[in-house]
Amino acid sequence: MARSPSRNLTVPGAPVGSLETSDRHSAVFNLIISLRPDQWTKNLLVFAALIFAEKLFDAAAVVTTVAAFVVFCALSGVVYLVNDIADRHSDREHPLKRRRPIAAGVLPVNTAATAAAIIGALALTAAFALGWQFGLVAAAYLALQALYSGPLKHIVIIDVLTLSIGFVLRAAAGAVVINVVISHWLFVCTILGAMFIALAKRRHEIVLLADGAPSHRPILGEYSPYLLDQMIGVVTASTLIAYILYAISPETSAKFGTDLGLTIPFPLYGIFRYLYLVHQREEGGSPARLLINDRPLLACVMLWVAAVVIIIYQPF
Repeated sequence: MARSPSRNLTVPGAPVGSLETSDRHSAVFNLIISLRPDQWTKNLLVFAALIFAEKLFDAAAVVTTVAAFVVFCALSGVVYLVNDIADRHSDREHPLKRRRPIAAGVLPVNTAATAAAIIGALALTAAFALGWQFGLVAAAYLALQALYSGPLKHIVIIDVLTLSIGFVLRAAAGAVVINVVISHWLFVCTILGAMFIALAKRRHEIVLLADGAPSHRPILGEYSPYLLDQMIGVVTASTLIAYILYAISPETSAKFGTDLGLTIPFPLYGIFRYLYLVHQREEGGSPARLLINDRPLLACVMLWVAAVVIIIYQPF
């Protein structure tokens, strides 16, 4: 029996056999993969305000925040589609990204663009239905990420700041959707923590691609492992100092009736564990996947959340 002609099709830069596997999947499956649900854990940041505003057991606030989380999962999926469309040519030269459906040619660009427009419109409609302030934050997030997929990802340092501000907008969205005051500590700790992760991701890309980094993405030629290590060192110290000051500040004690000093060991271990994985294991390309796959890191985050909830809500 003759082989199907489609099995012999290849895409420039695609790994051998990648299309043979992908062609068996439906367009819907490839679209879901391109939405990257494995990355949606980043959107859990919208729950931060719910916890620190002491509304964790407020049913209405919980339902509203869950809805906000769903909206941001949809919006982040749209961002990934737009980014993959914009980067499809350079992604074909990347050892890992070349397997993405759009780069591999198994998800047509027109299909991906149409899906992005429909999902984006529905998500923004739902966002404004939850409140005009939340809708504006959601729209700002989508616009900022669209700019990142365009010119901003090609500007040194601005590219990292843009990614970090995206996390700040997630945290801010969680606050405005339940109508609570946005703490300045939330902004500071979020943007510093996000910058730490973004810089570590840049370092992983450069180390992984080596001399081919600038050809994959020209902006990577503006960085070096040494420069990124210096930046990471500054941001690491700043993140830990900011969290420690917040944890033991009189403002925190006055708000919760106690400080959060007992939670300090968790971010200390978490950040150092992440640095260990980046430097010794050469990981960090996908922070969300790293969090799920590395059990010590996942346990640290879960224990930190549990400790914060216990201290703030004092159930005993």
